[in-house]
Amino acid sequence: MIKEFNGNFESIIFEYIDKIKFLLSPETWGNDLFNCSKNELFMMLLLYRRSDVNMTQIADYIGVPLNTATGIVARMEKRGLVSRERSVEDKRVVTIHMTDDGLGTIKRIISEMSRYGQLAMDSFTQEEIQLVFKLIDKVMDTLSRDPEKKSNHDKTETKVRKITIE
Repeated sequence: MIKEFNGNFESIIFEYIDKIKFLLSPETWGNDLFNCSKNELFMMLLLYRRSDVNMTQIADYIGVPLNTATGIVARMEKRGLVSRERSVEDKRVVTIHMTDDGLGTIKRIISEMSRYGQLAMDSFTQEEIQLVFKLIDKVMDTLSRDPEKKSNHDKTETKVRKITIE
């Protein structure tokens, strides 16, 4: 059990890091998760849920400039995780799709995350589960109001306007 909070937040953080460091190892997750950067993982999660997106949507979702998103897509395309296709209607529009390899990779990552989450949830009572999610919501609420950081959550989704070219 963690020591009572006495204002020394740093020692509490390091105590928890020592307890959970096994969760952050390649042995725990395999190579799928550790072969992806944070931005690549978020992009794959976006593609998993939406099936195809354009470069602007990727940049907005992961909170990076368009040229950075283009570089991320290029690296993932080289590794065979995603593919780019030009729109038949408008050749200027490029759509990003997950390949079968990319889909397999993200499914393995989600499966492992779900497995660990289920292991944790199985050890809790229903009341404890409700408390865990209530505490997580409270932490996320508090952190999202941090005036020193601009949150990506507050951005509205960018709409893509299609122009018909005759």
